[in-house]
Amino acid sequence: MTKGTAIVTGGAGTLGLAIGESLLADGWPVLLVDLSENVVAAADKIGARGAQVDLTDANARAQMIDAESRIGALINCAGIGRVVPFFETDEALWDAMLHVNLTVPMRLSQAVARHMAQAEGGNIVNIASVSGQQASRGRSAYGTSKAGLIHLTKQMAVELAEHGIRCNAVAPGPVEGPLAKHHPPEQRQRYLETIPQGRYAEAPEIAEAVRFLVSPGASNITGHCLNVDGGWQIAGV
Repeated sequence: MTKGTAIVTGGAGTLGLAIGESLLADGWPVLLVDLSENVVAAADKIGARGAQVDLTDANARAQMIDAESRIGALINCAGIGRVVPFFETDEALWDAMLHVNLTVPMRLSQAVARHMAQAEGGNIVNIASVSGQQASRGRSAYGTSKAGLIHLTKQMAVELAEHGIRCNAVAPGPVEGPLAKHHPPEQRQRYLETIPQGRYAEAPEIAEAVRFLVSPGASNITGHCLNVDGGWQIAGV
């Protein structure tokens, strides 16, 4: 089967860019999508296409999809995250977190899946988090949004299988990059003490998990959430 375009949302970020590079190396035509105008320059540097798109806008999503003759994979990597105590999680934060991290991937996947169902099927991978599997302080909104995304992945896998569409999720633990630099030293040390492998993941390691899940080698895997966390989730936060 000829590979269609692999759309990677959040493509201007460290993780989205790493996923794009990994898929390019595996022969996928890649479209990096992001709200940031930097996505076009970032895509140019790795030999991909880039598009600045507001994915919360239904018309913008539709225009992006209609511009592609064939979409072979969708990687829902765009998201927002904040560590906010339960009592300080106001309605605006809750609504924004669930909308960006759960509703937008659902609506985008729904639209892309319709496109895929008319072609030769395809793959959808949602970037979740171990915070969606295990509770920790300050993660009421973020963790709930990612837990919902993991369950949505399973629902999609069940309902889209008949259309030749596989749906999986990748759940990173702490990952090196700009967000990790926001961790104060004492928080980073606590993370390291609870990760059996004793280190944060690198973005290319997350990307390789995505590359595998959209490959023929994973042809009988759907509805699965693959943790890439150095054993953090099983050891306990």
